[in-house]
Amino acid sequence: MSTGGDAGAEAVVTETEYLGLPSVTKTRAVKGYRHPELDRGLRTHRTRNEVRVMREARRAGVRTPAVYDVDMCQCAITMERADGEKVRDIIDAHPEMLPGICDAIGTSVGRMHRARICHGDLTTSNMFLSKDGELCIFDFSLGSVRADVEMMGVDLHLLERALTSAHSEHPEAYAMILESYRREMPDAEAVISRVETIKKRARYT
Repeated sequence: MSTGGDAGAEAVVTETEYLGLPSVTKTRAVKGYRHPELDRGLRTHRTRNEVRVMREARRAGVRTPAVYDVDMCQCAITMERADGEKVRDIIDAHPEMLPGICDAIGTSVGRMHRARICHGDLTTSNMFLSKDGELCIFDFSLGSVRADVEMMGVDLHLLERALTSAHSEHPEAYAMILESYRREMPDAEAVISRVETIKKRARYT
């Protein structure tokens, strides 16, 4: 998880402490170029939505950071700061771990989609492996619930593109992920088929 005051397009994440527990606080910064009321409404909606998606993902059996506190006045989420390493870095340094990691990614994404949850930005930079070997997915800023087949297809399409970009030396990774995805997601074939439709659509636009 990004820490140490990293400034993203939408939020700033800083290392904090909550009731003696190591934590991070993600604060959606005010955007001066937006009308104040619009800005406040957007930041409030996105903060609530992110917490909701994280909560639903955990209920679906997906490991996400535990939420400790939500400050709607500051549009800030304080959550668990778990020990671990980003999956992106692990694959680069330990390619022998790729099969197990791909299995865990497919399982987690399959559980989310089975519960009609989309992440919205599935990349190996938004996943880390805890010290006990459990895959954790974070940054649900673009996530949604009540997802349909199209949204799930976009989720997988973005994941495939991210793998091709960040891990081009492992072209087998996406197919390995789909193996465990199919085990968890009853409608997997419909979603995978939609990915191909999305690709074709992109080629002709």
